[in-house]
Amino acid sequence: MTRPSPAEILPGGTSSSSEPELARSLSSRHIQLLAIGGAIGTGLFMGSGKTISVAGPSVIFVYMVIGFMLFFVMRAMGELLLSNLKYKSFTDFSADLLGPWAGFFTGWTYWFCWVVTGIADVVAISHYVTFWWADAPLWIPALACILALVALNLPSVKAFGEAEFWFALVKILAIVTLIVVGLVMIFTRFESGGNDVAGFNNLWEHGGFFPTGPMGFVAGFQIAVFAFVGIELVGTAAAETKDPEKNLPRAINSIPLRIMLFYVGALVVLISVVPWDRFSADESPFVGMFALAGLGAASAVVNFVVLTSAASSANSGIYSTSRMVFGLAHDGDAPKAFGRLSRRKVPQNALFFSCTFLLAGVVLLYAGESVSAAFTLVSTISALCFMFVWTLILVSYLVYRRRRPQLHAASTFKLPGGVVMVYVVLAFFGFILWALTTQADTLQALLVTPVWFALLGVVYAFLRRTPLHQARVAEHKAMVAAEQAALVR
Repeated sequence: MTRPSPAEILPGGTSSSSEPELARSLSSRHIQLLAIGGAIGTGLFMGSGKTISVAGPSVIFVYMVIGFMLFFVMRAMGELLLSNLKYKSFTDFSADLLGPWAGFFTGWTYWFCWVVTGIADVVAISHYVTFWWADAPLWIPALACILALVALNLPSVKAFGEAEFWFALVKILAIVTLIVVGLVMIFTRFESGGNDVAGFNNLWEHGGFFPTGPMGFVAGFQIAVFAFVGIELVGTAAAETKDPEKNLPRAINSIPLRIMLFYVGALVVLISVVPWDRFSADESPFVGMFALAGLGAASAVVNFVVLTSAASSANSGIYSTSRMVFGLAHDGDAPKAFGRLSRRKVPQNALFFSCTFLLAGVVLLYAGESVSAAFTLVSTISALCFMFVWTLILVSYLVYRRRRPQLHAASTFKLPGGVVMVYVVLAFFGFILWALTTQADTLQALLVTPVWFALLGVVYAFLRRTPLHQARVAEHKAMVAAEQAALVR
């Protein structure tokens, strides 16, 4: 059987001319700010208070380690996407390299990831609105948020890009302002309450860098990993990015600098101004620090920024889920209606479908003991599912290196450390799974998450019997056999 090379077809064997095309309307500034916005999520603004309270100053190392590991996931994803510019996202290369089952599980799990994250963001937004409107029925801001997301994503991908550009810019300005104000408080020896004075010595004088012991350090990973969900968002936007060979590497390579500034820099300043043992798990440390500085109006502004950050995260999630469902529909993994584009090249049916599931956030607001408990549950489930997607990206890379060494040799954006670093990151993910078993709230989420994969397995067991899927499986097997034969020759 003769088969075109992978670069000549779309993953799954679909010709590029047989399906509607997404528009490449995201410019360099869009993709750069999209990458930054994806890396600065609700987890940093809302979850960092709890992370600091359980891990102390060691939380700084927690964020550094997670960021270091995920950088290699992004580099692996970048090399794979650039090995074939007809890949629309990482679901395409996972289906192409691992088989149709991988595209199905990756696509729908990533959709689930962002829906759950969107629900967490709706919960967070409703919580932040109470800063101004303490007696507000929580369902009102939640519903307003969902309607706003539809309005931001429906016009065109460029409209989404512009909205996310400004959302990300607001987040950047907020963190930079916090660092500057914090440094002023540190160098002027600001009295933060009681006998505490702002200073870098607060990093080690309240029990050392590891005041809660080894298990406190481990507990920090459970919460902090959620702050990084969305870091792979530039991979979802690959099909709508102008000049991906230049813009994707630039966005990915800037990740270490972003993490050092926006995560490590902000946390060092926060813990230097206020000793770690005064942080509350239920409050944003960003809002608290400005209030402590006596900047009441600034505190309100920062609360708005944090709310904007949650809206940005939800906005990115709805964008990515709609594109994911659009791609799944063209692979036969979702109803055909979700594969249609509007006149402005927006998959509106897929967009409406994803937004309806955010209504679960309204229900969640009235369940559980507190907003913080609800946020922890859904954020942990989301982080687990993102880790599954990141794992399949790495496994796809291992298969790519084995089956297509010529593409790796020709790559101008190779993964540093190669296969060795892939196994290091996979081992780190195993450590995260173990860490999630050490606390009751995260263990509950860990036990619930397999239900999603069991449900997917049942659906795929029926789906694989369809003629389309049987043809895709046969085609994939033939492609693998042809590639192995070429390697032997």
